Amino acid sequence: MPAALIAIDQGTTSTRAIAFDAALWPLATAQRELRQIFPRPGWVEHDPEEIWQAVVATVRAVMTEGHLSAKDIAGIGITNQRETTVLWDRATGKPIHNAIVWQDRRTAEFCDALKRDGHEPMVAAKTGLILDPYFSASKIAWLLDNVAGARASAEAGRLAFGTIDCFLLWRLTGGKVHATDASNAARTLLLDIGSGAWDDSLCRLFGVPPSLLPQVRDCAGEFGETTPDLFGGPIRILGMAGDQQAATVGQGCFKPGMMKSTYGTGCFALLNTGTERVVSRNRLLTTVAYQLDGKRTYALEGAIFIAGAAVQWLRDGLKIIAKSSEVGALAARADPAEQVYLVPAFVGLGAPYWDPQARAAIFGLTRNSGGPEIARAALDAVGYQTRDLLEAMRADWPQAAGADTVLRVDGGMTASDPCMQFLADILASPVDRPVVMETTALGAAYLAGRQAGLCPDLDGFAAQWRLDRRFEPRMDSTVRERKYAGWKDAVRRTLTAQ
Repeated sequence: MPAALIAIDQGTTSTRAIAFDAALWPLATAQRELRQIFPRPGWVEHDPEEIWQAVVATVRAVMTEGHLSAKDIAGIGITNQRETTVLWDRATGKPIHNAIVWQDRRTAEFCDALKRDGHEPMVAAKTGLILDPYFSASKIAWLLDNVAGARASAEAGRLAFGTIDCFLLWRLTGGKVHATDASNAARTLLLDIGSGAWDDSLCRLFGVPPSLLPQVRDCAGEFGETTPDLFGGPIRILGMAGDQQAATVGQGCFKPGMMKSTYGTGCFALLNTGTERVVSRNRLLTTVAYQLDGKRTYALEGAIFIAGAAVQWLRDGLKIIAKSSEVGALAARADPAEQVYLVPAFVGLGAPYWDPQARAAIFGLTRNSGGPEIARAALDAVGYQTRDLLEAMRADWPQAAGADTVLRVDGGMTASDPCMQFLADILASPVDRPVVMETTALGAAYLAGRQAGLCPDLDGFAAQWRLDRRFEPRMDSTVRERKYAGWKDAVRRTLTAQ
């Protein structure tokens, strides 16, 4: 019986494949950095063909490194950067334009017009989301209206839409399967998250022909097989979830009240609310955490657009570090007397502010400020933004308001002990880092393994979660509140919608 699983983890800045054994321990990993395309300020694109080539190359690499043949692999799980939008020709499989990335803000005016016309309450009631360029629907509309002939082709049924998971599934199956899962579909502004179906009134609002849309499926199920030429034989595709929902699964956050936060390019915190669709009064999102056996589990989500990407800016923009790994050492040299704040609104501010026109700013600079203080401010901004989200979640859902709330964390930035200690300090809550840090890929692999019959049920998988380190808050409460008040003042000065 096949005893290995492969997770395809297609993220915003890189594409990875990880092979796992039946016990869900990593066997081999391969990764390729993904080129970022910035046609104009606030616009962000990816080349779908580059993504596709990296997926094939990384899967082949882990098969080689792990000495795996197609027959050894029980299934593939796919997890992906969410909301990023691709339209392609059904006949050729070729994208009609670069993918428009979730960070892209080109449709801000379009979304603002819909808000002014009073559509947001209806949209929020059905989708759990707000009208913002972050989500897929306005990106689809832009492509249809700005790529020559696209709308006519879409109306004629010649084009297909997908987020990255869907595009990869189409390619992996040789165009046989046009499907997505509920967690990705819930991020489009086109899905009624109560019924789990595409909504005709939302399609009309955004001018999206329903013929573009994929079938919506559970996060674990039969998604088809890869074409034999890709990996030396067919491999079943059995799991699919957006990256933040996959991390929620990978962290074993299956009980209402459990919370995880992933620190990658951005930061995304999800709070499991079970079968209850909590309506946020504090500008958070209500989303599908996962759907299994036709049953949806919901979550409150806070989305921060810039976390690790601020470290990339220090490296590539300011050039005060040569490698991202140097940021901790630089920040450690900061003068503790300096109170510098970086509000990383490079592509606007996400939850709970939702100001797409805001732009990054640094406050509190003195003649003594330099690279170390700016580096410290970039790392601290992750903690401050997470507290913004946790405060909103506690206000929205009393079950999350207990002082014993524990945050499970994952993502590249969590490897930094000082960064995680500051997070615990500013939240005044424990922060738990797991032994297996690649929880996004782990979640995708588990979904595939569950469908294949290799892995245990949710409770059994959750029982396997292992703690690497717990960070307990140590900061004096007076210092904590003074620092956080300074952050709130810096954000207030950055917002365009005063």
